[in-house]
Amino acid sequence: MKKKRVIPVLLHKEGWLVQSKSFREYKKLGNAQKAVQRLSEWDSDELIYLDISKTESYTTNRSDTAAPDYQNLAELFGAVSKVARMPITIGGGIKTLNDIEVRLRAGADKISINRAAFANPSFITLASREFGRQCIVVSIDYEEFGVERHLYIDGKNKSNGSSKSALEWILKVEELGAGEVLLNSVSRDGMKSGYDISFLEKVANKLNIPVIACGGAGNWEHLAEVLTETNVDAVAAANIFHFQDQSVYLARRHLASKGLPVRPPSIQMRSRVN
Repeated sequence: MKKKRVIPVLLHKEGWLVQSKSFREYKKLGNAQKAVQRLSEWDSDELIYLDISKTESYTTNRSDTAAPDYQNLAELFGAVSKVARMPITIGGGIKTLNDIEVRLRAGADKISINRAAFANPSFITLASREFGRQCIVVSIDYEEFGVERHLYIDGKNKSNGSSKSALEWILKVEELGAGEVLLNSVSRDGMKSGYDISFLEKVANKLNIPVIACGGAGNWEHLAEVLTETNVDAVAAANIFHFQDQSVYLARRHLASKGLPVRPPSIQMRSRVN
């Protein structure tokens, strides 16, 4: 049976790793390189690293933290990839094929695109042809309104007028050449209320490409629920993996205890970053 993936998500905002709530509130966390090394040691299946910065600042502007300052995005991702022992998907700020190439050269295995895909759908096709379909993940943020799911782009709802509903857009990106989709419920982001099971089930049953579920994890049972009740290929989360030692190991141990098809949990200890 195909193994289900457990994927931590790291969010980078103007020099800091951050914790997010409803895409509006951000709590500053720690050192990106050390966080990636910890997640590697806990034997994560993959990592999704998203740059949600509004500027091109990669410095914390603080001299009292252990977080180094970086001159540019390539330097930041280069440092992160040196300590990663799992595949990394990098997203944020991607507008051109050259942006994708820069991130791949810096150590990314896959690329996540969001705004650029919505603004220019043909970009998905171009990127897929240039770098291979398996390399292109389309990240889709959406809000929940009763039974409706509306796209959320640049802090705004995009369901009115000629814009597509979330489900219509999801189906379209597969047609255009996306290799995977990352679905994130803005309504559940940081709320610890569990995943959007009904919508994830509907999407996973309609698509022929892998679906990554994100948004709402508050405990390990929430991860088990989405893997039990839907046909998603992977479960992703951000905040829950930040504040508990060996969190990825514990998550996979819980899922394995439920008989779910995940890799056996293990710890891969390596030398620390200086």
